[in-house]
Amino acid sequence: MRLLVTGGAGFIGSHFVRTLLDGGYEGHEQSRVTVLDKLTYAGNRDNLPASHPRLEFVRGDICDAELLRGLLPGHDAVVHFAAESHVDRSVDSAAEFVATNVGGTQTLLDACLATGVGRIVHVSTDEVYGSIAEGAWTEEWPLLPNSPYAASKAASDLIARAYWRTHGLNVSITRCSNNYGPYQHPEKLIPLFTTNLLEGRTVPLYGDGRNVREWLHVDDHCRAIALVLAGGRPGEIYNIGGGNEQTNRHITERLLELTGADASMVRRVADRKGHDLRYALDETKIREELGYAPRIPFEQGLAGTVAWYRDNPGWWKAVKHGTEESRPQHTEGNAS
Repeated sequence: MRLLVTGGAGFIGSHFVRTLLDGGYEGHEQSRVTVLDKLTYAGNRDNLPASHPRLEFVRGDICDAELLRGLLPGHDAVVHFAAESHVDRSVDSAAEFVATNVGGTQTLLDACLATGVGRIVHVSTDEVYGSIAEGAWTEEWPLLPNSPYAASKAASDLIARAYWRTHGLNVSITRCSNNYGPYQHPEKLIPLFTTNLLEGRTVPLYGDGRNVREWLHVDDHCRAIALVLAGGRPGEIYNIGGGNEQTNRHITERLLELTGADASMVRRVADRKGHDLRYALDETKIREELGYAPRIPFEQGLAGTVAWYRDNPGWWKAVKHGTEESRPQHTEGNAS
């Protein structure tokens, strides 16, 4: 099989590609991968094995219809990670999010139709559901996004569904909870706080830190995507959760412990506009249909993630200090 992976130089996409090329997904031991990535600040060519014989890298934009129509022939399926995903950036300026997440997805789907690529997995986020005070979202829950980023992802989900319903395109949609793990860009909460603390710098905690998120190790997320690629039904949505909930305050406390820092390193900052209080996914569907269950306990995964950043300062210092902005905000973040 030959796969096109959009956004494959980003955090989640590159993990999927590396694992696939290492033989980590059944049925893909010999699959070839083309990575299409624009290499914005969040994409990093160093996230991928440069000389792997089954990997081809193409630098390009999913909004480029001519490029896509020339690239897609010969591919059997597309896994679509490419997206603008930083909530704070979307609050400051939404135009790029709409252009990439909505227009880019539509352009990609049009190109798949034109070139006969019949199988697509569209990777989305739990943020499209909004905020939930209690219980958990099923896939049938109405979409009530509260940030421009979340709204752009909700729109891309609806476009993907429409291309299934209108054109018969074999599209499945996944919605994941907050991801964490190695190679995550240090604009996101866990790597930002970890790298700040490793450098002896303070960390900016939004408001009172009561915001609740489910956390999902990137390896579990990518394994679920591989299951959806292999067995997901056309037009269906699959929630992918981490099976645990943590407040931002608890995450901060654990990162202080894991880096040997104390509470004096935490500074409170004004809460973000439209900051959702709680996310929680019901993942019954993917468990029952595809046999998915997360394997990495949060405490183990968090400790391993902090250890990775401690052991790889060359990677994150180049990424962080090349793109770091002066504003104190962070975002929890889950896709890209």
